[in-house]
Amino acid sequence: MATETTGETDGEPTPGCTDDLAYNVFARDCPSRDALRHITDRWGSLTLGALLDGTFRFNELRRRVAGVSEKMLAQTLHALERDGLVHRTAQQTNPPRVDYALTPLGDQVARQLRTLIDLVEDRMPQVMQAREQYDAQRPAG
Repeated sequence: MATETTGETDGEPTPGCTDDLAYNVFARDCPSRDALRHITDRWGSLTLGALLDGTFRFNELRRRVAGVSEKMLAQTLHALERDGLVHRTAQQTNPPRVDYALTPLGDQVARQLRTLIDLVEDRMPQVMQAREQYDAQRPAG
């Protein structure tokens, strides 16, 4: 939980955040919950992780995030841009060129995600073993 304010001068708490903190992802209607969802959903985390490697055009990014549809990547990038994590640069060329890169905030968030991604990848043998044990203890079907 963060103790940030809304940036408004009146010091009022953010609408939807019901306790004394300005932002609380555990509060049902707090906008921080949407931001967390954009970051941690399937395509958001993979897109942020991919952008840690640099600036990419849309189709380059789509190839890096294997399995994402054009529609889902567009929606993901829009949400991450709206949250201030991704910067979109449109160049007036023929054909038009659009590049996507992390903002400083996006870089900070993506580095934390990369730590989690690395941990998950490093521990996959343990995860696979746990799955096998779980599945062996339960009847198929």
